Amino acid sequence: MCAAGRRWGRRERTVLWCVLGAAWGAAWGQLRYSVPEEMPKGSFVGDVAKDLRLDLPALRDRGLTILDKGRTRYFALNGKTGHLVTAERIDRERLCESVQQCVLRCELIVEGDMEVYEIEVEIRDINDNAPSFREVETELRVSETTAPGSRFPLPEAHDPDVGPNSVQSYELSGDEHFSLAVRAGPGGDERPELVLAKALDREAAAFHELVLRASDGGEPARTGTARLRVAVLDANDNAPVFSQAEYTVRVAEDVPVGSTLVTLTATDPDEGMYGDVKYSLKKITEKARQILQLDAETGVITLMRSLDFEEGDSYELEVQAEDGGGLFDTAKIVITVTDVNDNAPELIVTSQLSSVSEDAPSGTVVALLHVQDRDSGPNGEVRCSLDGAVPFRLRSSRGSYYSVVTARELDREEVSEYNVTVRAVDGGSPALWSSAVLALRVLDVNDNAPVFAEASYSARLAENNAAGALVLTVRAWDADWGQNARVRYRLWEGRVRGAPLSSYVSVQAETGALYALRSFDYEEVREVGLWVRAEDGGAPALSSNVSVRLVIVDENDNAPQVLYPPAAAASSSGAGWAGVELAPRSVEAGALLLAAGSGALRGVPASHFVGIDGVRAFLHSYSHEVSLTADSRKSQLRLSAASCCDTLPARPPPDEPAPLLGEDPAGARRADPAAAPQAQPNTDWRFSQTQRPGTSGSQNGEEGGAWPNNQFDTEMLQAMILASANEAADGNSTLGGGTGTMGLSARYGPQFTLQHVPDYRQNVYIPGSTATLTNAAGKRDAKGAGSSGGNKKKSGKKEKK
Repeated sequence: MCAAGRRWGRRERTVLWCVLGAAWGAAWGQLRYSVPEEMPKGSFVGDVAKDLRLDLPALRDRGLTILDKGRTRYFALNGKTGHLVTAERIDRERLCESVQQCVLRCELIVEGDMEVYEIEVEIRDINDNAPSFREVETELRVSETTAPGSRFPLPEAHDPDVGPNSVQSYELSGDEHFSLAVRAGPGGDERPELVLAKALDREAAAFHELVLRASDGGEPARTGTARLRVAVLDANDNAPVFSQAEYTVRVAEDVPVGSTLVTLTATDPDEGMYGDVKYSLKKITEKARQILQLDAETGVITLMRSLDFEEGDSYELEVQAEDGGGLFDTAKIVITVTDVNDNAPELIVTSQLSSVSEDAPSGTVVALLHVQDRDSGPNGEVRCSLDGAVPFRLRSSRGSYYSVVTARELDREEVSEYNVTVRAVDGGSPALWSSAVLALRVLDVNDNAPVFAEASYSARLAENNAAGALVLTVRAWDADWGQNARVRYRLWEGRVRGAPLSSYVSVQAETGALYALRSFDYEEVREVGLWVRAEDGGAPALSSNVSVRLVIVDENDNAPQVLYPPAAAASSSGAGWAGVELAPRSVEAGALLLAAGSGALRGVPASHFVGIDGVRAFLHSYSHEVSLTADSRKSQLRLSAASCCDTLPARPPPDEPAPLLGEDPAGARRADPAAAPQAQPNTDWRFSQTQRPGTSGSQNGEEGGAWPNNQFDTEMLQAMILASANEAADGNSTLGGGTGTMGLSARYGPQFTLQHVPDYRQNVYIPGSTATLTNAAGKRDAKGAGSSGGNKKKSGKKEKK
C-alpha cells in the first residue's frame, strides 16, 4: 500500500509538472503537448484556446492558421472548439527513427492580431513493433579446433520502438555445445554472442541447429526469432583483420550518385579458402541501406541515391570481413554529410492586407511573413529586404517572422497601388534567394481640394441676350478618387443693383456651365463680378473659389432723342422748323454735337463719330438738314445735296411749305452744288473768341468765329439751350441729370454744368436766318477745304440710303 501510494504521488507530481509546463509555455507564447503514436485522425491533442486564454467566439472572426514546419501536415485546429487535433495517423518510427524523443513542432497564427504561438507535440512510443531479425536464417562456420569459451557474434534483433518497448533480452535454445552471452555495445545496446561451451568434433556432428529469440519490454511483450545453423569446419588458425578499426568519412551532400565513399581493406594470411575474405554489412539502418551499397568482393562502399543533409547528416554502419574458414573481423564506418547550399529560402505570406488607407499612420502592419531555410549554418541564415524605393519597411517580429509596415504616410494621388517585392537571401556562396509580391491598394482620403483650370474667368455678353443663354463654363479638377473627386459648383450669393445675384445668373452644379437668367441691359448693368465655388464630395468636403468677370457689351438699341425744340414749344408755335445744322462742313473732326431725334443719325455710320452720355462728336465734317414737325420727337436727319458746301440751307420762301418729318426738301434733293453760289458770311455775326460763352472761350484768341449778335437770334439760341437744359432737369430726358447739366451730371457729377459742355454755337443753325456761322476765315476755311473731297463722298452715300 505504501509503495502504491508513493507511485500515485509520483504520477500526480508528473501531471502537476506537465500542467505547470503548459501554463509556463502559454505565458511565453509556446505550448507543449504529448500524445501517443498511431492515434486515429481527428484525435484530441490539446485545448489551445483554453491554454492561450483566447476568446473562442472572437477567434472565428480573427482567423486561426496552423503552420507545420515539416513537409507533411500532422495537426489541425478545430475552429468550433479551439482544440488541436491530429490531421492524420502518426507513426513515430517513421518520423523519428533511432531517436529517443520524437517532437513535432507547428505554429499557430492568429491572423487578426498578427500573433504567432509555437506548439511542440511529443509523440510517445507504443509497443506496436515486435523485435525482428534481418535474416531469418543464419549460418555460422566454426573450426573444430576452436577452443571452448570462444565467442561468436550473433545477428541482433531490431525493434523500431524505443525505451522499454525496444529489445530487452535474448534467449538461445537447441544444443549443449553452445550458450548465449549478452554484451553491452558502445551505444548501450545489448549484443548477443554465441559462446562455445564444449569442444566440437566435426566427425561427431558436422552441423548444429539453434534458435535465437529476442523479446522487448512491452506489456504484453513481443518476440522475434532467428534460426542458427553452425557448420563445423576444418582447422583455420588465422582470421581476417581490417586495416583500421573505425573508418571516418566526410562527404558533401551534392556528391554524384555512384561515387565511391570509402574502400574497406581486410587481410588474412591464410591460403586458399581460408584466406579468401568476403565483406558484409552487419549493422545498418534501413535509411542507410537505401542509400549505401557495399561490394562484397572489393569492400567498396558506393552511393546509390542522392544524399540530403536535411534528411540525414550522418550514417553509422558495421562491416564484417570473413574468410573461407569462418573467421572474421569487424569495423565501424561513420559517414558524415556536410551541408551544401542547395535549398533556397522559403518565404511564406501568412497574413496580408489587400488595401490600406493613405492616411494610415507610420508603422501600420500590412503583412506578416514567415521565412525559413532548410540548410544549416551560414547557408541557412536568411536576410530579408524590400525591392525598390517603396514607403514600407521590414520589422523583425518573433523568430523567423517579419512584419511589413508603412514607413511613412502614403499618398494615393502619387501612387495608387503598390506591388511590394519581399526578397529573402541566404548566406551561402553563391547565395540563393526567393521572393514574394504583396499587392496593396491605397484607399483614397479626401485630402485634395478642387483646383480650377484658370486663376480667373472673364466673358463678354452682348446685351439683350436671351434668358438662359450660356455665358461660359468653369472647370475644376480634384486629384482625389471616387466620391472625393466628384466636383459640384455653386455661386457665392451677392447683389446686383439691389437684386440677388442668383436672379441674374446661375451655375449648373455638375458641369460648371454659367447661364444668364435674364436679359441684360448695358444702360443698366455694364459689368457683373461674381465668385463660383467648387466643392468635392468628401466628408468633410473641401472647396476652392474662382472669380468670374462678366462684361456686358453694348448694342445699338437706343434711338437718339431731340432735346430742342421740345414737343410743347413746337406745337404751341404752330410753325415748323426749317432745320438745324448739327455739323457744318467747315467743322473739324472731333467737334461735339447735341443728343438728335429718334432715327436722326441712322444715316451716319457709327465709325464716323464718338459719343458720351448722349453727346456725340463727329470724326469728319458733314452738312445736315433736320426737318421738324409739331412733334419734336419725330425728326428726320438727311444729308443734303449741298453737303459739301460751306453754306447753311436757306430758309424756305414763304410760299413754299416746310418739308414733313422723314421727307427731304425737293430743292435740296435736286439742287446742283455748282448752280447755287455760296453766300458770304454776315460780318454782323462775327465776334472774337473771348466773347464766346462756355469752354470754347478759353481757346486761342487768334481764331475768329461767326456768331449772331442781333438780339432776336441771340435770344432764340439762348432759349434753345435753356429749353434743352430744362427738359433734362425735369426728368423728361432719358439722359437724366440735374438742372443746367444737359443730362451730364448723372455721369460726371453735379459739378459738371453747362459751362463744361463744349461750345456748340458754331454747330447751331438758327431758324429764320440765312447766315453761316463759321470760325475765322483763315484757318477754318483752309482746314475745311483740305477735306472737302472726302466729305463729298460720304455725303453722297447718305443720299443713296
